[in-house]
Amino acid sequence: MSEPDIPQTRSREARAVNTLVIARHGKPSLSRKVYMTWQGYRDWWIKYDQGGIVQSQRVPPKLLFWVNKADLIISSPLKRAVESAELAAGRAVDIVDDHLVEAALPSPPFGKFKMRPKSWGTAARIFWYFGWSDGLESHSEARARVEIMCDRLADYATDGKIVYVSAHGWINRMLKGSLIKRGWKMRSQNGDLHWSFRRYERPVNYKEK
Repeated sequence: MSEPDIPQTRSREARAVNTLVIARHGKPSLSRKVYMTWQGYRDWWIKYDQGGIVQSQRVPPKLLFWVNKADLIISSPLKRAVESAELAAGRAVDIVDDHLVEAALPSPPFGKFKMRPKSWGTAARIFWYFGWSDGLESHSEARARVEIMCDRLADYATDGKIVYVSAHGWINRMLKGSLIKRGWKMRSQNGDLHWSFRRYERPVNYKEK
């Protein structure tokens, strides 16, 4: 594939491995302490995608360590991801990539039944995984997008670079399997909550089969 347009990176010591630090965004400002129908959840999710994060929150020290060492900072275009990267790094992101946007969550039509957003998210993800997309991005389409993103990350993380990625819970999980198949070794992880992250390494001279 063609070489991406990679911004100038900061000077760094020679490294034997390329590093990816793929993080979930911080705590969003939109409240989850509400009950709603499946239709209400769809409206709520639109507001969630348009909203940012709680600005006063504390970024975990381990994440600060890696973002401050990063040569490149890449983010999903969604506001909560961009704001999280900027809060952690104290500067603007280098690259915004649409392929990092969160996978669709089309809520199944459960009549007038009401649940909190977290419960709707779980139900929507299960239905989506087994084929329910209701006109939104399907699981297979999201999988194809993830494969493209893995190629891009490999192009960004070369010559010993440390690349920090600010994205979302489910898309980060999907990246995990695809990256491991491509020879990336997961060196650490700490779950899927807000500010969680996974760190991957691959030798600088690694050649994909």
